[in-house]
Amino acid sequence: MKELKIKLTNVKDIRDFVNEVILIDYEVDLVQGRYTIDAKSIMGIFSLDLLAPITLIAHTDNAEAFFAKIAKFSV
Repeated sequence: MKELKIKLTNVKDIRDFVNEVILIDYEVDLVQGRYTIDAKSIMGIFSLDLLAPITLIAHTDNAEAFFAKIAKFSV
């Protein structure tokens, strides 16, 4: 399990992020406070506070390639 702090500030960021996540064959969650959202769910992401950082949890030990693709969202 690997973690990364990200920030999604607008609709284009969310769309670009989800387009990268749907290509991954393992589970990816977004955690903010007590909420845990499937990162492949656009509607779920909109339920989060987009002004605050979000913790991304990739349920794999080999997430470096994925993290490199989403580096522009990292905080």
